[in-house]
Formats: sequence, C-alpha cells, structure tokens
Amino acid sequence: MNIGDAAKASGVSVKMIRHYEAIGLLPAATRTESGYRVYRPEDVHALRFIRNARDLGFPLAEIEELLGLWRDRARASAEVKRLALAHVAAIDEKVKALQAMGDTLRHLAAACHGDHRPDCPILEGISERPAAKHAQRGRGTEALRHAGISSHAAAAGGSAGRDAVRPARPRGTA
Repeated sequence: MNIGDAAKASGVSVKMIRHYEAIGLLPAATRTESGYRVYRPEDVHALRFIRNARDLGFPLAEIEELLGLWRDRARASAEVKRLALAHVAAIDEKVKALQAMGDTLRHLAAACHGDHRPDCPILEGISERPAAKHAQRGRGTEALRHAGISSHAAAAGGSAGRDAVRPARPRGTA
C-alpha cells in the first residue's frame, strides 16, 4: 500500500510516517520504480504500535526500545514491565506537578481582589520566587523533565503561604 493508505490504516499522518522513517523508528519503506513508498501490513502494524505508545505518552526513545522488545519474541517481559512502570512513575510526577500548579493558581487567585486596583498578587507571585524555595525544587526537576514538564511549570509547589507558591524564574536570570 502507498503512504496515504498506510496513514489511513494506521492513524498516523503521512508527515509523521516520513519522520519515523527518517529517525529510524520505522524501517525505510521499499520503493516502486517511480519512487513511491510501499508499505507492508507489518509496517502498518508497527505504525499502530507507535501511535498507541504515543497516545500513552511514551517519548520516542522509549518507543524505540518498546518496538525492539515487541519485535523480539525471545524478550523478557520483565524489561517491558520495567519500562511501563517507569513511565507510570513519570506520569505520576507530572500529575503531582500539575496539581501543584493548580493549587498555586487557586491560591494566587484567592489572594487577588479582581477589581479596578492595579496591585495583583497573581502577577507578583508569577514574577518572583524566594531563592530558598527555588533551591529546594532541584531534586524532582529531572523526573519532571522526563515526564514532559519544564522546571518552570514544576516550580508551582506547596501552599504554605504566598512565598511558598511562587513559580521559579528561568535559569540564568536574576
């Protein structure tokens, strides 16, 4: 089947199929004499696998590893389980960070009068964060980055007072 048919059958766009081929996630398709790509049913199955893994939030590097395990009939399921549970842990970290962001915004919004006055605790909270709180957040930053959350988004932590909920400044700024 051609690339358009493979896209329809797999639910993956033509552009992404080309991208997956370019990065080696999907083997390069065979070509007709006129240069058109030809996909086999196995290729479409792999594309569906990739799409489903992406829908579950797996990053491409882990999808590559999962594809290798999926294709290896002699694989140990323990390795697949390890990858899945590591991804669940990353998702849990992301959920915690998102919850903290929501808590921060609720706290800041509650402190805002929302009237004609120019003073705004929301803007103040976004613009500053105490250095002590900024230093404390370093431990979970890598896990959050793995989960797809920037350190700035992850900085929205706690509700122990206005200073404790201010987001961090980007690194390298005063």
